[in-house]
Amino acid sequence: MSPYPRPRCLVTGASGMLGRELTSLLLRRGAAVTALGRGALDITDGAAVRAALARHRPAVVVNCAAWTAVDAAQSEPSRAMAVNGDGPRHLAGACRALHAVLLRLSTDYVFAGSAARPYREDDPTAPHTVYGYTKRAGERAVLSTLPEAGYVVRTAWLYGAGGPNFVATMIRLEAEQDTVRVVDDQHGQPTWTADLADRLAALGSAALAGAAPAGVYHATNTDGTTWYALARETFRLLGADPDRVRPTTSRALARPATRPGYSVLDQPRWREVGMEPLRDWRAALAEAFPTLCGAVGRSAVPPR
Repeated sequence: MSPYPRPRCLVTGASGMLGRELTSLLLRRGAAVTALGRGALDITDGAAVRAALARHRPAVVVNCAAWTAVDAAQSEPSRAMAVNGDGPRHLAGACRALHAVLLRLSTDYVFAGSAARPYREDDPTAPHTVYGYTKRAGERAVLSTLPEAGYVVRTAWLYGAGGPNFVATMIRLEAEQDTVRVVDDQHGQPTWTADLADRLAALGSAALAGAAPAGVYHATNTDGTTWYALARETFRLLGADPDRVRPTTSRALARPATRPGYSVLDQPRWREVGMEPLRDWRAALAEAFPTLCGAVGRSAVPPR
């Protein structure tokens, strides 16, 4: 976001993987930022949300706070809804009172996950999990409360240096196990938090300038893949044999919450506002890799 003028951006969930990335990016660019982790702002507390926004008076709020434990949401639906559904509703109401813009992060889990083509922003949602249902509730709260200033940004398969994620796990397991079994029947898009943070900053600036209409946007690194293929690419970038990654099925690794079989996201809206979709996931992973390795105490090895 441009520092001239310096509209204040308030980031919730600022201690999480994406929140840290976004806060760091905005500060490097000279933006005025208020970064609030859960200890500083519990978005499930409506009064606390209203007080925080009234005190800091941001022009843009980016809601990175979320319940992300997909399986735990199945057994704790009320807690998941409080964060993913009620929290965005509180933020949207407070933003409306201040005439502020709200960017709310959402997920591919709002879709059924059974499509034969990438999901567009306006495709019908049909979540099959409690997690997806709560995220959709948050989407609806933002869009209905802020029809002219509410932005829902769906993303998927996040990885970065600021928190636990699949790529970091694969980097660790490559050093600990001879082989690793990874599902090969779930299709999605790995997304680097640095690329997503950059896009959120651009969208916030465009929103303030009136150059991007409110509504739903999809923001993932492009081209679809499977967890199995992502693990193989991770091993390759480590200089390890990708064949040490063995394919398996979702049924064999059953979890409490069903994972989408196909949740690749199409991104036509970016071109409508003069931006290109994010780059290919392989290019993003290659650039991110030295930082990811450093975060888990390993050195990146040039792939063979």
